[in-house]
Amino acid sequence: MRREFTLEYWKDGEWLVGRLVEVPGVLSQGETLDELRANIQDAYELLTVDEREAAPEGV
Repeated sequence: MRREFTLEYWKDGEWLVGRLVEVPGVLSQGETLDELRANIQDAYELLTVDEREAAPEGV
């Protein structure tokens, strides 16, 4: 199921900083809007994934 959220972003020095309005705690930054969008997607997925595979032993 694909969901759509509002990305609110602003310039902070050389960086774009953003957050998902509907999901508190999902914040990220990027040098370009495309990079910010990709980083926000990663942050959202890290926050919402319930189960993760364990790292292989010895890593």
